[in-house]
Amino acid sequence: MIIGILQFELLIHDAESLKDKRRVVKSVKDRLHREHLVSVAEVGALETLNRAVLGLGLVGADGAQIGATLDRITEKLRGLHDAELGFARRELLRPGRDDTPQAEEIDEAALAAEMLHYADGEREANG
Repeated sequence: MIIGILQFELLIHDAESLKDKRRVVKSVKDRLHREHLVSVAEVGALETLNRAVLGLGLVGADGAQIGATLDRITEKLRGLHDAELGFARRELLRPGRDDTPQAEEIDEAALAAEMLHYADGEREANG
């Protein structure tokens, strides 16, 4: 599994209100999601009128394909009419390798016991 991450800044020159900014951001997010099947969220500069910071993620098995998709998205962002691309930073993560933290294994029995313990405690508290 490979996770592709793209963090980028949009400079929105003609925004006169946060409503104008949100319209541009929503349009970009919807277009990228629809055309590239990626997840996109505004992650910074939320209350700044003429600037938005967005994060984008996608998961796949082929790092070259993920990298190419991130490159196509970056080129598409450079050609926007409603906003200008500021900084763009991309990263490919390969979980399970020595340099990447791995998820912990779930102990099903311990999890079930913990859930029963909390359920019993809530029943006693609610009488």
